[in-house]
Amino acid sequence: MEKSRIPVKFHRRVCLVQTEDGVLAEELLANRKIATDIVGRLADRVLLVRPGRVDTVVQELQKMGHTPQVVT
Repeated sequence: MEKSRIPVKFHRRVCLVQTEDGVLAEELLANRKIATDIVGRLADRVLLVRPGRVDTVVQELQKMGHTPQVVT
């Protein structure tokens, strides 16, 4: 049996938003201000933030009443 190759691309210094559940991730994607700064959804609870936009996303999350934990 021949093994198939899966193309993998690694990126350094990316910013992610990891939510407690998929419902919160959906809520963030429905928010127009945040959705414009989200490049894509990597998993049910993980969103990829557009480069250079993490501060804007953190500020918007705080305005929504969330207390994001930023890990560097």
